[in-house]
Formats: sequence, structure tokens, C-alpha cells
Amino acid sequence: MENGATAAETEILDVHDCWKHLQSVSVCRIAFPHGDTVEIIPVNFAASNGTVLIRTGDGTTLDSLADGQAVSLEADGLNQYGTIAWSVVVKGRAVAADGPGDYEDANGAGLSPWQPGSKNRLIRVTPDEVSGRRFVIAPPGRKAEQEPAGQA
Repeated sequence: MENGATAAETEILDVHDCWKHLQSVSVCRIAFPHGDTVEIIPVNFAASNGTVLIRTGDGTTLDSLADGQAVSLEADGLNQYGTIAWSVVVKGRAVAADGPGDYEDANGAGLSPWQPGSKNRLIRVTPDEVSGRRFVIAPPGRKAEQEPAGQA
């Protein structure tokens, strides 16, 4: 059984709002196939020219991404009052970005490594799909509504 009040509190974001939210944060999670499992790891990133840039180093888990590898990225955030949350998902392909223009893009977007060591590799994710939603956070103490017995 759907709750109409809950549905009204969730807003599907258009692509422009998705990019605006992506540009407001610097950490996301990237998910990708790795051997016979799926890896999900946090990365710092920058949204740049309709793509997402990630800086990494040799020998890291991200180093295993093959050119053209399917990946998903997810970034989340809250408004300044902590009352409205948003979530954006980018699905696309990851490729090595090793041209001089790529490093200029990364520097111009403010992408710098957070961890020590050489982070001399760039990965660019070109989206096939960008989607997002924004919703009002339920007040503390609100209990989950339960379906009446026999109705699923």
C-alpha cells in the first residue's frame, strides 16, 4: 500500500539540479565490477564539463578499471538545516584521462588528492545516465508505518 504523503515529499531532480548538487560536494562512492565481486569505495571527485573526474594512483583498486568499464557513482548531501536530503547517481563509462587538457581540467575544477603519495592518474567518467531525488527527512521519533495484516 502506498502512502501518498510520502510520495509527495520525494522530488525527482532534473539533470541540471543533479549537476548542481554534484558540484556542491567533493566525495562520492564509485561502484564497479572487480573480479567476481563488486567494489564500492569512496573517492574525492570533481564534476567537470559534464563528466566526473577522479584522481588516483598506481596500484590502487581503481587502477584495475579497464577503459570503457561500466561504473556507477553516488553522491548524497543535506541542506544546511539537515531537513532535506538529496541523492544523485551517475551511471557511465570510466576511461583513463591522461592528456594535458585532462590535468588542466582537474586542477581547474579543484581536484586534488586527499591522501599522501603519488596520485598521478586521472579517471574520467562520462555519463550515460544521471538521475537524482530530493526528499524531506522524517522527524526524529517517527515510526515506520506498518502494512495491515494480510495486505502486502
